[in-house]
Amino acid sequence: MSELEQKLKLATSLAGKGKVSRRDFVQLAMLAGFTAAAGNMMFVKAARAEPKKGGSARFGLAHGATTDTLDPVGYPDTFTQCAFWGALSNSLTEIDAKGNVVPDLAESYEPSDAAKKWAFKLRKGATFHDGKTVTADDVVASFRHHMGPDSKSAAKSLLDPIADIKADGPETVIFTLKDGSADFPYLVSDYHIPIMPVKDGKSDWQSGVRTGPFVLEKFEPGVSAKFKRNPNYFKSNQPYLDEVEFIAITDVAARTNALTTGDVDWIGRADLKTLDLLKRNPNVEILELSGYGHYVLPMNTTMAPFDNNDVRTAMKWAIDREEIQKKIFLDHATVGNDNPIAKAVKYAIDPEPKYKYDPDKAKFHLKKAGYETLKVDLSVADAAFAGAVDAGVLIKETAAKCGIDINVVREAEDAYWDNVWLKKAWCAGYWSGRPTCDWAFSIAYAKDAAWNETFWKNPRFNELLVQGRAELDEAKRAAIYAEMQQLVHDDGGTIVLVFNNFVTANSKKLAHGDVAPNWENDGLKIAERWWIA
Repeated sequence: MSELEQKLKLATSLAGKGKVSRRDFVQLAMLAGFTAAAGNMMFVKAARAEPKKGGSARFGLAHGATTDTLDPVGYPDTFTQCAFWGALSNSLTEIDAKGNVVPDLAESYEPSDAAKKWAFKLRKGATFHDGKTVTADDVVASFRHHMGPDSKSAAKSLLDPIADIKADGPETVIFTLKDGSADFPYLVSDYHIPIMPVKDGKSDWQSGVRTGPFVLEKFEPGVSAKFKRNPNYFKSNQPYLDEVEFIAITDVAARTNALTTGDVDWIGRADLKTLDLLKRNPNVEILELSGYGHYVLPMNTTMAPFDNNDVRTAMKWAIDREEIQKKIFLDHATVGNDNPIAKAVKYAIDPEPKYKYDPDKAKFHLKKAGYETLKVDLSVADAAFAGAVDAGVLIKETAAKCGIDINVVREAEDAYWDNVWLKKAWCAGYWSGRPTCDWAFSIAYAKDAAWNETFWKNPRFNELLVQGRAELDEAKRAAIYAEMQQLVHDDGGTIVLVFNNFVTANSKKLAHGDVAPNWENDGLKIAERWWIA
């Protein structure tokens, strides 16, 4: 390496730390044989690559409702998940950018007794925003907040495997499970289970005092939530930003305008229809990655006519998923096959037959169910996913050729998750997906799960769910999860339209490292992980 190249390498490192000017860097690059334009690009890349502290950012989210609260028994969409979990709170573990489970508020965890018992040791020095030290009693109360016969928490089914939870001194929590579970550390990373301070024997969710990278300053439901950096955060190098604000902008056109006019610095769920136009903006960067997320049309299997599996099967053959993938999602998605487990997840299979548009098969199952024709309502709103309304119109057209008359009901965007989802017989929805089969099935497909959106109760499936959790033999576990995916595909009430790419757009003033694909918006932790370039 020549002397000039060595100097350029040093300058690149210094540029990342903000210790060399653009002008000096470009002059050095030109002396090393690069053009001025190339030198400028090298400087920008180096300057953005190194995290820096300071500054503020405003995030425009596709969700947010006047019914939102700080109580983690809900957190139905990306607004509450990003703001009140990712920015405000921590769970015991978290998922990194490579999909691995790693310690978060816990310092370490160890299994024993064939993974029936798990000991979580808390991170030393971790405190709540009010300065109180985090203790094992806080953890126990935080978990019990979701447990018990009267719990309405979405995480209740997730925590059903827990037989007992107790503090073993101030820094250790012992979980005793009904059966062994090798995936248990994944489950405790769920965004429903932030650790909250105990007060009068119960978790204090109302105060908004948590352990996370940011302290809550102001929350106006359905509008915005504003935070300032937690100066005592236990991760000494994070967060990078001083202040963040999450703003609810449910209309995708308004979201795009907010980014281009500088009212926000980042938007979730960018408009696919105008994405090429947005790419031409020199101040905007598009980020797209595939994860576990999928868009669905859940049918309530306890309501007629969807209580008949032949009707459900007819609907699955009556939808032209390829057309929807191309016309609505413009190839920013992969066609689904009514299996909610993404291909990247361990033990995933692709069940047969593959559902595709086939009017003859749709009519066959419709007749088998006792119908020559059928009329049903489909409730949609773009709050479920961008393009849901347009997808509903396409589905109406193709289903008509199968003898199915679909009345597309355009629902209000605000409070869609409170008034439509889990209420209407057939609607649109989305899942961010989960990195393990047990986690995905426990929260959305287990009998009596609060978020079992199809109200599907298959005895064999629920038997296998318990067996798979406890099975430590890899081959046997793979066979169990394969059968469960086939059951969901054949008998379940969920139509998985597509696995959607996560597409966001941001001002180039923001920078980031490797982005986690497990949930939207950098694993919902965009506030903690991103910085000003």
